[in-house]
Amino acid sequence: MSFKVRSSKFRHVYGTALKREYCYDNIRVSKSSWDSTFCTVNPKFLACIVESAGGGAFIVLPLSKTGRLPADQPVVGGHKGPVLDIAWCPHNDNVIASGSEDCVVKVWQIPDGGISRTLTESVVDLIYHQRRVGLVLWHPTARNILLSAGSDNQVVIWNVGVGEPLIHIDCHPDIVFSASWNFDGSQLLTTCKDKKLRLINPRSGEVEQEVICHEGSKASRGIFLKGGLIFTTGFSKLSERQYSLRSPEKLDDPIVMVELDTSNGVMFPLYDPDTSMIYLCGKGDSVIRYFEITGEHPFVHYINTFQTPDPQRGIGMMPKRGCDVSICEISKFYRLNNSGLCQVISMTVPRKSELFQEDLYPDTIGDIPSIDAEDWFNGQDAEPILISLKDYHQPTRLPTASEMKVAKKPNILDKPSTNKSTKSSPNNLTTPVAKPQFIQPQQSIPDDIVKEFKEEIRKLKAMIVKHENRIRTLEARAAEDVTDSVKDNGDSLIITNNDQNDVDTKDVDINDDD
Repeated sequence: MSFKVRSSKFRHVYGTALKREYCYDNIRVSKSSWDSTFCTVNPKFLACIVESAGGGAFIVLPLSKTGRLPADQPVVGGHKGPVLDIAWCPHNDNVIASGSEDCVVKVWQIPDGGISRTLTESVVDLIYHQRRVGLVLWHPTARNILLSAGSDNQVVIWNVGVGEPLIHIDCHPDIVFSASWNFDGSQLLTTCKDKKLRLINPRSGEVEQEVICHEGSKASRGIFLKGGLIFTTGFSKLSERQYSLRSPEKLDDPIVMVELDTSNGVMFPLYDPDTSMIYLCGKGDSVIRYFEITGEHPFVHYINTFQTPDPQRGIGMMPKRGCDVSICEISKFYRLNNSGLCQVISMTVPRKSELFQEDLYPDTIGDIPSIDAEDWFNGQDAEPILISLKDYHQPTRLPTASEMKVAKKPNILDKPSTNKSTKSSPNNLTTPVAKPQFIQPQQSIPDDIVKEFKEEIRKLKAMIVKHENRIRTLEARAAEDVTDSVKDNGDSLIITNNDQNDVDTKDVDINDDD
């Protein structure tokens, strides 16, 4: 019997766990029961939600700071309740958002070298939710657009640059489990505790479609794929874990619905749009399963499983900009264990050549926003700006957001992180007013004027030296005159000023030693 083997560049992808000295140890992982990844990473920093007394906190570590962390490791700790979710801004590697049980979303600016002491001052506080905030998600292409969802069943889309809520979506009857933007950010996908999957117009809040996602009562999650398809994970009626692939045109009729196992941990789908691979990481699992999405039956192709001895508490996926192309690394994961170890796992395609593999690394999403928040809100959409990973050490930068269209309102994130946080609420929205700074254009000065200024400066210096010499001479002469004119008259001294031809008499007590 003959059979055909499917051709794929990623059939032999394998995972490698880095040695312990290249990982991060002694992390006080949060004990919250909230279904969150508890970990997020970008090419500069690793952030993990940690257990903290008297409020909520998370740590931010430069990627180079590996090994065992000190017990007094500085944290980002401005929340009054436990932190439930964190997310790095895709357009600024120094900006991170956090949602907490204190009903507040905070946006922080991290210095390039990391934090050296506990950071409690956020750049901006976003106040709207009436109950805990369990989900924060940045827009993939628009600058300063942030989504938050809380246990009050509300979804709010913010313009972080001015600290104002742009859109309020109130279509969920229960807690929102997950949210996902499509590739250009023109559609929003949510999963809810009522077991339904919803396609939403994010600008109007209108629900375009809603169907039953998975029939189980436990948490389900959904993500948009690059081509427009939708991938979901959840549970069946018998609490078996499932994944499905759906088309937006027929949401109620899944292309694929597969049962994996009977574990009770929520599965987090992590997607790489460049390779069309999906990694399934279950909370409490000790494995990472990875699949490839293609247009051939069965559409979701199982590749392999990465096995570790310890169960995982949370996991973060490095953006493609942070992968090492020299070793054909296509994905990198930062896996939090209950023991406090953050294990680094590298997914690699075996290749003998050390040259850049263009077939493995097509142009990927960069860190430059494609559009401003105001333009997106007014109805414009834009594809992400792509960059090449070849020689990606200091890539050729496209025009930054500050060089693009002039913002209609001042942008809070352009201020230093030492400024006081600006708070906004639905009843009293305040917009920070930035003081205009006028920079005078530089003008060239004629040479003759420059020479004249130099000559004046030379004359002033000569005059100062002349006066200094005269002062010294007068001081020396005055000292000699005072010495000659002092006469001892018992309990008083008579001091004669020869220059003024007058005599001043002062009573001065004379000590025996003098």
